[in-house]
Amino acid sequence: MYGTRSGTDERPSAVRGDGQRVLVVVGDQGVSELLSTTLELAGYRVGTARTGAEGMARIVADRFDLVVLDATLPDLIGLTRGLRPAVERPPVLFLTVCEYLDSLVPELGPGHEDYVTMPFRIAEVLARARVLLRGRDRGPVRRGPCYDDLALDDATCQAWRGQRALDLTPAEYRLLRHLLVNADHVLSKEQICRHVWGEDRAGNAIEKLVSRLRHKVDQEGAPLIHTRRGFGYRLGR
Repeated sequence: MYGTRSGTDERPSAVRGDGQRVLVVVGDQGVSELLSTTLELAGYRVGTARTGAEGMARIVADRFDLVVLDATLPDLIGLTRGLRPAVERPPVLFLTVCEYLDSLVPELGPGHEDYVTMPFRIAEVLARARVLLRGRDRGPVRRGPCYDDLALDDATCQAWRGQRALDLTPAEYRLLRHLLVNADHVLSKEQICRHVWGEDRAGNAIEKLVSRLRHKVDQEGAPLIHTRRGFGYRLGR
């Protein structure tokens, strides 16, 4: 099923990258190494994953400009349109076989996804990757601050913890954003009051707000919101 067509010795210098980060999610080690080596020689910085789950974890943890993805992997949920919107979804170049094209077509979107069929030619992979990366460079991406698996989308005022959407009130969102922007720093109740409400409030108002936010953010996974008694609150590990 895997493989390349004749012409794998084509020089990749015809299509050069500019240091963009590319994630190769391919199960076959030989094909993964071939793609990684070729993309690196072409000027890209390359990461690899062998499964869809590992690829998803890499995208959540790091920023990539393009994903080269084996569409025949069995565990691709989340790596295509299921990817949570708070994580910037990179363009995807699918590696597929003819039998999978019918199921793949609904995933394709202009300027965001493309495919090559296996066995593939390296020159075609490089050319299609470059087109997808050019489309990505045409406009700014709207995002928000993030920390670990916690992320905000300022365009929609939505917060996510891993794959879980957080249902936040406006005050909770402002508080979480302030904590994220100042991650690993202790913020006093007075600082939080001025940022969230623009005025001083009773101390228990902040305590109640932090308690509600902590319940939503930390109900699953490692705690991220911490109390520093006598000083204030901190977001971090």
